[in-house]
Amino acid sequence: MTVTRVDKDVDTLTLTLVADFTAPVERVWQLWADPRLLERWWGPPGFPATVEEHDLTAGGGVKYHMTGPEGEKYGGWWRVSSVTPPTSLEFTDGFADQDGRPNPEMPVTTVRMTLTGREGGTRMELRSVFDTREQMEQLAEMGMVEGMSQAVGQMDALLES
Repeated sequence: MTVTRVDKDVDTLTLTLVADFTAPVERVWQLWADPRLLERWWGPPGFPATVEEHDLTAGGGVKYHMTGPEGEKYGGWWRVSSVTPPTSLEFTDGFADQDGRPNPEMPVTTVRMTLTGREGGTRMELRSVFDTREQMEQLAEMGMVEGMSQAVGQMDALLES
């Protein structure tokens, strides 16, 4: 498992996941930049993603859905606020309805992903910021911490191929 630390800070409404990889920064970046690779790890095991739109430019976005083991679909979207390939990406992450439109009844988070070269590979930090403690608790109850850890845990196999 590549995840080395997960810190939940309710005072600052942040959840930070840190993962270390033996691959170079540029290779890890490709797992975000290539929609076909993103599909293979974004989402916990058993819930593969299908990326319908993928534009990692400031003002661009990503639209996707995950399919559960029973065929149920869960939609999501990103709105990209900044990108500096191959080291950082910042986006708003939210849930979508069955038609792919943002679901205003579900929380959104601001996510900052950074990649830093280090001896023997790359450190990835994913920092999610919530608007309220209630939203943070709601997403935690939905399994966000476990799901995110499991999703990132799938990246190693892709980096080895």
